[in-house]
Amino acid sequence: MGVARPQHLSVLYRGPLSSCNYACGYCPFAKHVESPEEHRADAQALARFLAWAADQACALSVLFTPWGEALVRPRYQEAVTRLSHLPQLRQVAIQTNLSGHLAWLEDAGRDKVGLWATYHPGEVTRERFLGRCAELDRLGVRYSVGVVGRRSHLGEIEALRSALRPEVYLWVNAFKVGPGYYTPEDLARLRAVDPLFEVNTRRYPSRGQACGAGESAISVDGDGTVRRCHFIARPLGNLYAQPVAELLRPRPCSRPTCECHIGYVHLPALGAEEMYGPGLLARIPEGPAWAEPSAYLARAAQLMPR
Repeated sequence: MGVARPQHLSVLYRGPLSSCNYACGYCPFAKHVESPEEHRADAQALARFLAWAADQACALSVLFTPWGEALVRPRYQEAVTRLSHLPQLRQVAIQTNLSGHLAWLEDAGRDKVGLWATYHPGEVTRERFLGRCAELDRLGVRYSVGVVGRRSHLGEIEALRSALRPEVYLWVNAFKVGPGYYTPEDLARLRAVDPLFEVNTRRYPSRGQACGAGESAISVDGDGTVRRCHFIARPLGNLYAQPVAELLRPRPCSRPTCECHIGYVHLPALGAEEMYGPGLLARIPEGPAWAEPSAYLARAAQLMPR
């Protein structure tokens, strides 16, 4: 009996790229400057992944989660564009600080592109960042905007929320440095900005829980190593050594907790697909639950021990 082909597969791709044009002190990534040889290795890995994606028959969604800033590199602009024109691709999304030019999006299939854009106070002015958002609006590209929820940035976060179009989702990543960091007033202010903020404040007990990672979603390194997700080191196999369908099956989570959005959204008990719909990988709420998120928040609370 042959291996059943997946109906739809989400792929989180993270190649060797690990440089960034920003120097945020709170960011654990992008503290490396690549040599020309390292850039060539990243380009080769990316080209190999694009060739694999073009050869797939099942429906795909791709999220690029680079260690640094990828969209200042023409090869990643071209990668997003090429993927957006594949007939089997549902969505291509990428995490970006929006510092690179955006004219390349004119050639992309913009109905399939979603940008996960992050604002970093101290690295760029709010006016400049909002100018890039206005350009995305002009181009008709879907995007969400996010920021790390440092207490020192609360006023800037609220100003950003006031300046963005109301329909643009502004998400806040909790600054998880230990209990007691946020005061009750802080939490109220952040919930007013991001109705889903509380979901990101928790470390969900996940060991033994059903999860789509490894069944309907995988993470892929530049050399093709496939893992369930970015947070479980044990490989499942290699994308280029065997059919991907051979690597997929239901698996309970093996980690004690899950605390990152790109991880816990694959827990079926959370129901993130109902909240985000086709915008799941770009963190753009588009599902019917977005108008009234109370059920989503309740499910998130129920995942915590009593």
